[in-house]
Amino acid sequence: MTRPFKCRRVTSQPRAYYFKPRAVPLCELEETVLQLDEFQALKYAELDRKDQQTAAAVMKVSRQTFGNILSSARRKLADAVVNGKALKIEGGPVELRRPPCGEKHK
Repeated sequence: MTRPFKCRRVTSQPRAYYFKPRAVPLCELEETVLQLDEFQALKYAELDRKDQQTAAAVMKVSRQTFGNILSSARRKLADAVVNGKALKIEGGPVELRRPPCGEKHK
């Protein structure tokens, strides 16, 4: 029996929840779903340049779990870009929170 997912703390919401290749009808595209915790991990690692230990603490997960989430996010993003798939951002085992006082919400 596998362990149940723990909620991951997410403070960022995407400005857009759907991306697709230009000039290709949606009905002709395969779709890749990026969960909100994967979106948050990408933001922390790539845009905010946080190390895995710090980002994991903010998301309330272990460093290993953060690394697994980030790896999954990168794989899904690459799959969508390389294979011309639509990318949908939604769901996942998350707890949506506002950023702590003093931290800018982007």
